[in-house]
Amino acid sequence: MPLPTRRAVLALAATLAAAGPAAAQGTFPTKPVKIIVGFPAGGPLDAHARLLADRLSQNLGQPVIVDYKAGAGGTVGADFVAKSDADGHTLLMANTGTMVINPAIYTKIPYQTLRDFAPVARTAMQPLALVVHPAVPANNLQEFIALAKKNPGRLNYGSAGNGGISHLVPEMFKQATGTFIVHIPYKGSAPAFTDLMAGQVQAMAESIPQASQYVKAGKLRALAVTSRERNPALPDTPTMIEAGLKGFEVVGFYGVLAPAATPKPVLDRLSAAFKAALDAPDVRTKMVTQGADPAFLGADDFKTFLAAEMPRWAKAVKDSGARLD
Repeated sequence: MPLPTRRAVLALAATLAAAGPAAAQGTFPTKPVKIIVGFPAGGPLDAHARLLADRLSQNLGQPVIVDYKAGAGGTVGADFVAKSDADGHTLLMANTGTMVINPAIYTKIPYQTLRDFAPVARTAMQPLALVVHPAVPANNLQEFIALAKKNPGRLNYGSAGNGGISHLVPEMFKQATGTFIVHIPYKGSAPAFTDLMAGQVQAMAESIPQASQYVKAGKLRALAVTSRERNPALPDTPTMIEAGLKGFEVVGFYGVLAPAATPKPVLDRLSAAFKAALDAPDVRTKMVTQGADPAFLGADDFKTFLAAEMPRWAKAVKDSGARLD
């Protein structure tokens, strides 16, 4: 082979080899994308994932499937994703509990948030509502506090499981008010909420999307919301601060993460797809109506946000005295 021709062939081969990984990433996704939810179907995180999945499928050109790996306050699902192939086709839809509370509250945990995951996008901020069954003789927060003080250990609350935000917020409430209310953990928000509706448990700190429709129907009573300002989905319900608990503001978040070694071009593609989904007016309207505030952060900003949230929640866990094996 003449020298110039041989050099041309070698140069072309080198170019193709260098372009190989980029080309492979450029075709992402090459198969259905699976979003793992670490809680049972029917809860607020599931509803949020499903709200985004259809639009995300349009943006990515592949089916987006919501799947469930429930257990240990979201830890089972998070561990599954952390150990999955880092190709962007398996993602975690996470909440505050999974990412920043669990590492502080569990003495043993199989993942470290900032080591084992690559943040993709924050999708929403999520205040909670303290709700009670209508049989509870308290029409407002102060009456509920008085009832709990008069009957220590006789009131109870359900949660989505040990270590989640629906567990920690009532513990913070108990510390702030000097009350003793019994914790009844469930394996997910949906079964806890079902028992609340049936009167098997008396109270719950639940996401506003889940709670608001039942409050409006008169099937539950909302005593307060945990955000600094009132929520449009429950405009007549005061904040904890308005109801007399100075400085009590606790707002969770939802976000998406991938396994740590996921290539940056894939993360950028996913982040852009989530942003496009959240920018859709119909998606934003439905989220706001449900009580979740659209709050997109891209991959880098979400990583910075998580790094700031972790010590804040670690302090909240320490102050509450909560600890789990």
